[in-house]
Amino acid sequence: MKKILTLILVSALGGILTLGAYKIFLEQDKPVLVTSADTLSTFLPTANVNNFNAPYEAPDLTTAAENSINTVVHVKNLAVSSGQMTIEDLFYGRRSQHAQIGSGSGVIISADGYIITNNHVINNSQELSVTLNNNKTYTAKIIGSDPVTDIALLKIDANEDLAFATFGDSDQVKIGEWVLAVGNPFNLTSTVTAGIISAKSRDLSGTNSQSFIQTDAAVNPGNSGGALVNSHGELIGINTAISSQTGSYIGYSFAVPSNIARKVVEDIMEYGNVQNGVLGISGGALNSTIAEKLGIKDTEGFYVENVIEDSGAEKAGIKNGDIIKEIDHMKISKFSDLSGHLNTKRPNDIVNIELLRDGNLITLPVRLFKNNTLALPLVGRVKNATSNDLKKFKVSNGIIITQLDNKYAEYWNKNGVEEGTIITAINDVKINSIEDAQNILKNRSSSESLRIEIINSNGEKERYNFR
Repeated sequence: MKKILTLILVSALGGILTLGAYKIFLEQDKPVLVTSADTLSTFLPTANVNNFNAPYEAPDLTTAAENSINTVVHVKNLAVSSGQMTIEDLFYGRRSQHAQIGSGSGVIISADGYIITNNHVINNSQELSVTLNNNKTYTAKIIGSDPVTDIALLKIDANEDLAFATFGDSDQVKIGEWVLAVGNPFNLTSTVTAGIISAKSRDLSGTNSQSFIQTDAAVNPGNSGGALVNSHGELIGINTAISSQTGSYIGYSFAVPSNIARKVVEDIMEYGNVQNGVLGISGGALNSTIAEKLGIKDTEGFYVENVIEDSGAEKAGIKNGDIIKEIDHMKISKFSDLSGHLNTKRPNDIVNIELLRDGNLITLPVRLFKNNTLALPLVGRVKNATSNDLKKFKVSNGIIITQLDNKYAEYWNKNGVEEGTIITAINDVKINSIEDAQNILKNRSSSESLRIEIINSNGEKERYNFR
């Protein structure tokens, strides 16, 4: 027993001596590091610390849904179309016709029953009916429409004040912002879907004539003409199109910005048609390929190739080779950015253009003018003829060719038609202005031939028929 206690005591003493020797002779002194809360905060922000254990909070869109669902209506379009001709139809000289029913959505924008929808929802209608979210149905009449922006204005007469949408500012929406799409897909009653703004100023036509808001909110057939609203329930767009190979939603939907839609319906109500303010330039958006061809470094902006004579742009001092960077403090990176903003403006409105010239940024106020030129298919660009132009050719009406279409210039030149020639009629209808020409083209079916009557340099009347 004594031997065991002696062994334990010797072992303990040996351990104490060894540890003491290490502390005295081998271990190096190290300074004590004192870290304050302020020092810690420089490495780990308080906000991040708080968010580690915080649950994800989705935005509350219930109020926006409640405010908008009763402002969206179901629009039913009864149209009559011509069917395939039969032998009996040919024998009796009749046309086979049958009814077609289409449907879409609309948004009430005033308590007295004005409704905004898409032009393609009400196109070719023989009869229109509107059903509210409370299942009341009314007959609707068309006040006006604009095929270019695909916007139409309807009116119903209700016996009570209606819930209506409040317009928001679509220029202020941001990519990533939460939105709701409200409409009547598949002939159901008002349906709400949620998503975010995916992109702005989208053009689907390839002609730079469109400037859509793109979202990933689910939009399906029947949603056309419905509302795109922000988290406050404000109307920021009219749902118009989807990108799909199947005809159903696959993740991309597009809406006409509310600023454009609002301007169109205000023009229809005040003037009966859309008043377009024109800047007076032609050119294209920049990218690295175009910039290299032009020998410039900028890859963003709108490059001015030509300034139209007597336009607001020319009078303001815009020149060929200028690069437009901003319009009314909005960045311009592609043409649809520029055209989208101009679609919210009218003739005589003033816009502030910031442009780059010789390395210097210049801001110029430009007064927009009413479009007095038109691209006439197969011919080229035409404009209203002056009294001197008409007097020269001894005619009382007509429009004048200012630029021949490059594809057909050789054909026209062979037939003695050149710039300065007067066109007096299109499809056997006399024309006095480009507005007349626009109306004829708008009402012309795709299968109808184009007949043009001109006065040649000898004062002789000639007719050309294109099929």
